[in-house]
Amino acid sequence: MALEKIAAIVALSGVMAYAIFGGADFGSGIWSALASGPRAGQQRNALYRAIGPVWETNNVWLVLIIVVLLMAFPKAFGDLFTALIFPLSAGLIGIVFRGAGFAFRNFSRESGAGTVPVHGVIFAIASVITPFAFGVALGATAGGEIKLDNGAVTSGLFAPWTHALPLLFGVTAVAVCAYLTMSYMTTRSTGDLREDFRVRGLLAGVAVGLLAVATLAVSYWDARDFWNLWQRPAPLAMSGVALLAGLASMVVLWRRWYVLAPAATGGAMALLVAAWGVIQYPYFIVPSEKIFDVASNDAMIRDALVGLLCGAVILIPSLLLLYLSFVAESAEEAEV
Repeated sequence: MALEKIAAIVALSGVMAYAIFGGADFGSGIWSALASGPRAGQQRNALYRAIGPVWETNNVWLVLIIVVLLMAFPKAFGDLFTALIFPLSAGLIGIVFRGAGFAFRNFSRESGAGTVPVHGVIFAIASVITPFAFGVALGATAGGEIKLDNGAVTSGLFAPWTHALPLLFGVTAVAVCAYLTMSYMTTRSTGDLREDFRVRGLLAGVAVGLLAVATLAVSYWDARDFWNLWQRPAPLAMSGVALLAGLASMVVLWRRWYVLAPAATGGAMALLVAAWGVIQYPYFIVPSEKIFDVASNDAMIRDALVGLLCGAVILIPSLLLLYLSFVAESAEEAEV
């Protein structure tokens, strides 16, 4: 397998990991603002406790994506940050404000009983802006509006991401985060609180499904290149697998098979991201840049992959220990 293809798979794997782990963190911020009913305070507290040990750790996947793009695809990296400077900057700024809002949420003065403190509001708003902005950026790479002339971006600062497909990608990304969080929270709660999370998870899952279908429909008239790429056998098959996995995750929640919920939902959303990658392949930016045309030389990619592999020997076991310890601790809290 060509080295640039391996690097592209690593980058896509980073996007998948950031979606299913970091996405759940963003979803916690979204639902903290939407907490309602007699258990609104309990819902918020449960969400805050759930992400407490890992809310910063999951940004490691974003660092992985950036490193791979910069080392293996520097030309495409430059073009992306030129054409999409506004949504990408909004996402990165959102991460900063989200972190500050979460860290200082307990030091804000509440305006009334059961209301969200000021820093909690910042945390919630940033948790919506960041996945929306990153989703818009992903959609823009597929939307066909990033124009290049003699290797330079000529489409301006707004045209590549202000049409229907990228914006719909952004909304879908927010819905994915909301679905992941509610599904994961069913294993970190009990009783009526768990039922609250389950119902919200089912609603979010329906939203994800409808938005995913709408994305393909919109691509027919807003991004015909993406539509044509989707109609190839491999993308159709991958989309079908993602659809079946999504339906299975909904069945798991509907039947209250909570022990399976995190794996089922995380797997389904990872497959949804993978489907986007398979549809877009072999393009990095549709229809202007192919992966093989913007890749670094083999020596650079090889060195980057070896460095990532060495880092993974330390990083992956550490993350597994953190996640497994966190899951065990959360399960004990849910039983109390």
